[in-house]
Amino acid sequence: MSILVYIESNQNQIKKSSFESLSYAKKLSKLISLDVIAVVINCSELAPLSDFGPDKIISINEKKLETFNAHNYADVISNVSKSVSAKNIIISDSINCKYLASLLSVKLDAAFVSNVVSLPNSTNPFVVKRSTFSNKAFCDIEINSEIRILSISKNSIGLNENKSEPIIINPDINFTESKLTSESIKVSEEKVSIEDADVVVSAGRGLKGPENWNIVEDLAKTLNAATACSKPVSDMGWRPHSEHVGQTGKPVSTNLYIAIGISGAIQHLAGVSSSKVKVVINNDPEAPFFKVADYGIVGDAFEVVPKLNEKLKAFQAENN
Repeated sequence: MSILVYIESNQNQIKKSSFESLSYAKKLSKLISLDVIAVVINCSELAPLSDFGPDKIISINEKKLETFNAHNYADVISNVSKSVSAKNIIISDSINCKYLASLLSVKLDAAFVSNVVSLPNSTNPFVVKRSTFSNKAFCDIEINSEIRILSISKNSIGLNENKSEPIIINPDINFTESKLTSESIKVSEEKVSIEDADVVVSAGRGLKGPENWNIVEDLAKTLNAATACSKPVSDMGWRPHSEHVGQTGKPVSTNLYIAIGISGAIQHLAGVSSSKVKVVINNDPEAPFFKVADYGIVGDAFEVVPKLNEKLKAFQAENN
């Protein structure tokens, strides 16, 4: 038996969320005394994985899997899981993994628990804590299934280096290529994706129009951050729907969330509530967002944001 970790990558680079999943799996392995096996699809940069303690790496290279398709990936990962007798499968909480998890659960007759935020409170019975109600509460889930799939909430576990010298296996695989399509997140090579970002710079109607978005993008570039927006902004076509964050868009769980010209509707606040530090820039001191902000600046975004960006660039220059 073993713990299997699905490792996501983009442009041949392993995603930070997968290192977090691997960190979780390694800690779990010490509780239940099982080997940790990482499964990677079409990524040749495997060396960073050894910093996080896998005992084995199953590296799958298959041209038909170059584009993510949840049906195909579920078929491959379920076959790998069966071959190594994995009773615990750890994945990240990314958009692609949300599609993947339900299919894996059916194929393996496994229980699936999302938004896991800690190691098990108990291993017999197996009880894990997950966030719920848009990260406003936590609940303990007892899992009675023989096989368990856990998706790890972003930034809840952290990275825990544990160097190892894993055995690398390159197996031949057989899978039935699905004729069904599934959603896949396409990310520009030049931009940081919301799913992977540690910092998100988001803006709302206070920007007054899409022609002013350059101040948001400039700040995001300085911080190596992803750009995002409120629902009204995406509805009006100022920004793509893929950038809409909030309860009805993409949930955000970053280390730093900067909201510019966003008043703070309850759906938006619910979707970003698990971000660790929230900074709000708004010219309305009564904006609801200030009530949940860690730091707030009352002022005109067109004056505040460029000055903030200048200060950050100067700080970076001094410290490089």
